[in-house]
Amino acid sequence: MKRFVSLVCLMAFALTIITGLVSSVSAADIKIGVVDVRKALFESEAGKRASADLDVLVKAKQTAIDEKAKAIDKMKADLERQASAISVDARKAKEAEMERLVRDYQRIAADSQADLKKKEAELSDDILKEIFDVINKLAQEEKYSLIVEKLAGIVYSDKALDITEKVIARYNESKKAAPAK
Repeated sequence: MKRFVSLVCLMAFALTIITGLVSSVSAADIKIGVVDVRKALFESEAGKRASADLDVLVKAKQTAIDEKAKAIDKMKADLERQASAISVDARKAKEAEMERLVRDYQRIAADSQADLKKKEAELSDDILKEIFDVINKLAQEEKYSLIVEKLAGIVYSDKALDITEKVIARYNESKKAAPAK
């Protein structure tokens, strides 16, 4: 029993010393930053260019999809108009053709969506890697102890801690200074 009490006292003493050492690091020694990586991605010049490029691709894909939809609608209207005037075999052939067009339409829509997701991931992954490099460099240069992502479950942070605009500015500068790929 004496041994247990001695051990508890020793642990309490050690805990007191450790707590004192940790609290001796003043709040002034800790520099914290908060960054909204999503905002940096979409508001940086490279992010805006990537978004514009993606919009062009979306419009091109949508045009192809719309053309297929119009062809299906036209064939359906023709079939309804001619239903009583054509033979059963001719109607079945047109229905089979329309089903093929619908399958093509669905395939093109699915392929387009997959292509767009892939392209968006490629564009954003490259930019995000560069943004994280800027954040790391900024953290080292300005002696940040901790930089956290704003959307990573942070309930509240003082606006003074937000370094997003600084990250965007530095990233844009780094892209201007770097030769175009």
